[in-house]
Amino acid sequence: MAQIRNTFTIGGIHPADCKLSKDCAIEVLPLPEKVYVSMAQHLGAPATPIVAVGDSVKVGQVIAQPTGFISAFVHSPVSGTVKSIGPRPDLAGNKVNHIEIEVEGDEWAEGIDLSSELVSTLPEDNAVIVERIKAAGVVGLGGATFPTHVKLCPPPGKTADILIINGSECEPYLTSDYRIMLERSSEILVGVALMKKVLGVKQCVIGVEDNKPRAIESLNESLSALQTLGEAYQGIEIRPLLKKYPQGGEKQLIDAVTGRQVPSMGLPIDAGAVVQNVGTALAVYEAVQKNKPLISNVLSVTGDCLPESCQHNYQYRIGIPYRHIIECAGGMPEGAVKVISGGPMMGKAIANLDATTQKGTSAVLFLTEEQTRRKSESACIRCGRCLDACPMGLEPYLLKKLADVSDYAALEENAIQDCIECGCCLYSCPAYIPLLDIIRGAKADVMKIIKSRPRE
Repeated sequence: MAQIRNTFTIGGIHPADCKLSKDCAIEVLPLPEKVYVSMAQHLGAPATPIVAVGDSVKVGQVIAQPTGFISAFVHSPVSGTVKSIGPRPDLAGNKVNHIEIEVEGDEWAEGIDLSSELVSTLPEDNAVIVERIKAAGVVGLGGATFPTHVKLCPPPGKTADILIINGSECEPYLTSDYRIMLERSSEILVGVALMKKVLGVKQCVIGVEDNKPRAIESLNESLSALQTLGEAYQGIEIRPLLKKYPQGGEKQLIDAVTGRQVPSMGLPIDAGAVVQNVGTALAVYEAVQKNKPLISNVLSVTGDCLPESCQHNYQYRIGIPYRHIIECAGGMPEGAVKVISGGPMMGKAIANLDATTQKGTSAVLFLTEEQTRRKSESACIRCGRCLDACPMGLEPYLLKKLADVSDYAALEENAIQDCIECGCCLYSCPAYIPLLDIIRGAKADVMKIIKSRPRE
């Protein structure tokens, strides 16, 4: 019998993989002379600094605390001296509060286990697990950077019966998740078991697109070994998924794995699911089993104009300037005219190379003039390709028309608030209409209106 493979049922596109850095083993990125740690690198309220200029800090020491229910601790990624605290431009040029630290050696805070020995025995108390995740400042590393401890504690009346782990890495060029699935599969699976235990679910599915057979094999081998250790690792399945973008979207992944649909303006928990990323699972493992806060992650340095010898997957510390990363990778490649933080579909253009990495940074992508040249926009030919491509079942051409006349009531009625800003409409439009930019701006306006309404 042929192996069953899954994908989501509405829309989607098939861009070329371009996984140029997939065979590049993870390297440790050298530290710069200074780091600049953002206080707004998680979804929710920015953290508040608890150190002062002149203070000495160690790697892993808390330097900022959360200021709301949806917020996260921030830790020092280096050891050294705090030189300044104040606004600094982020990658988009917006002023955000940062802590500047001058690097002096690499001395770690006490109690952090830096050994490579796998710790597979889970704490018995779920409250201890959640508290360690919270104290470590772990956030979702699939893009949204939502505080993980909040996501693992559903509100009253909401329960999950399945944990879904996103290992699809469906964006072109990105390979950081792929490399950790190859190189750190056992740690990922212990992190998965920890989250499964906290949620109290019996079923967990790790979805990996079938263009990553080595990752699927690595996870299955590690899972087989761990399942001999006891009940904690039972009920976990590695499930191949058909390659299709945006397979890694929460709502699309839930559809692919369970066939359930998340309601409009709803959350995954409304469909009985909690979705986490493989990188988040690794961070959970390090937080709970190693007492290591989230101060580092893995990013890809890649692009068609980058020589093969300059393609990398780096383990980086948060707060490192993009300029330093580019220099370590051999400098700005010839032919590059644009630098993206993230992938080509949902990444953000870097307007300021002195901006720094955050917890969720996944790539530094170089694009050529040919890749960035905007072709001349023409009139909509009503072909419906954007409708066919939209994974949320929206009508992008209609949303664009309504946005042009600022008809916010009609935009809400046509569910612009459910747009996941994946870029499928823009990718598929033969008239080269900037649908994503127009819809994204109108969605922000509609969301302001929705949030301003009194709650019932």
